[in-house]
Amino acid sequence: MWSKELVIEIARQTCTNLPEETLVFMEKLSEKSGLGPSTYLPEAFRRDPPNECLEEARKESEMVIFGAVDELLAKTGVKGLGTQSGKQLSTENITGNRYLGEDRSMILINCFFSVGGAAINLLSNKPSDSHVAKYQVIHAVRPNTAASDSSYNCVTRLEDSQGLLGITTTKDLIQEAIKTIEANLTTLGHLVLPTSEKIQFIANYIARHFLGAKVKPYVPNFMKAIDHVITHVGGKHVLDEVEKNLKLSKTDMEASRMTLYRFGNTASSSVWYGLAYAKAKGRIKKGGRVWQISFGSGFKCNSLIMKATRPVDREEKNPWSGDHNDEFPVDLKSTEGGIPYEFKPSKKI
Repeated sequence: MWSKELVIEIARQTCTNLPEETLVFMEKLSEKSGLGPSTYLPEAFRRDPPNECLEEARKESEMVIFGAVDELLAKTGVKGLGTQSGKQLSTENITGNRYLGEDRSMILINCFFSVGGAAINLLSNKPSDSHVAKYQVIHAVRPNTAASDSSYNCVTRLEDSQGLLGITTTKDLIQEAIKTIEANLTTLGHLVLPTSEKIQFIANYIARHFLGAKVKPYVPNFMKAIDHVITHVGGKHVLDEVEKNLKLSKTDMEASRMTLYRFGNTASSSVWYGLAYAKAKGRIKKGGRVWQISFGSGFKCNSLIMKATRPVDREEKNPWSGDHNDEFPVDLKSTEGGIPYEFKPSKKI
């Protein structure tokens, strides 16, 4: 486990080329990141000097992928990765993506991303599996706005002015993310929203666009169709924007904020850590609808709606089971306030 203090300490010891102001920026960013004191980073970062070669990157991927798949097979009793069921594996390699330069748009990844992964026995076309299935997939929506240059370039891998490779997050990120989420919700709303919400949305749209009414856009209440929302934990600033634009409550966002606090940004696997949190709390009831929403470079936004086919009990190997589950949710007052990097403000959905 890595505390935020340890991350900064090792950065000071190993990144001797960085000026003090850059290290101070990293420290302030970490303080407001929403991450807790015990996330995970690769062993390669502990080497003196750090060894971020391809072999170390492969070791990290093997540890995460093989560990997740072995646990999945042991839990489900499946003997191998056959063709009659679909397995989803989610992870992102950290060893090969650390940035060692001064560009602040590239430093963000150093302070938010952590090691993690998930393997899910997601789909089966065998009727005999219906009695053991925990969820039924209802809808999947996946818009991609990569045709737009600003959308495509808001998260991308490139070299900085000194020739150092890194992943940049431009100031357009939040704007482009919200635009892509809006495209996702337009499709998803048609599929899941009750008629009353659709009528209110249409009436508001007509009033604004055809009658010239000076009223705010109506944001449908998706929680009238959904019981649990688990969103990708791109960072505290991303969660803040999702909460504000979708008008979600603190309770709605609890699983995602606690996932960011405990595990950091583990990329697409974060939505499965969030679901595991809801399961560990005993909140998934039979018939309950779960909405997993994730984002990524492109820019793309994925929504998956699943219905629990039976009560989902706590599991012995839940990633939260050994972490004093009853201590969560924790107080996040110390992380309140914006991060020291200014994104362009988003337009409300």
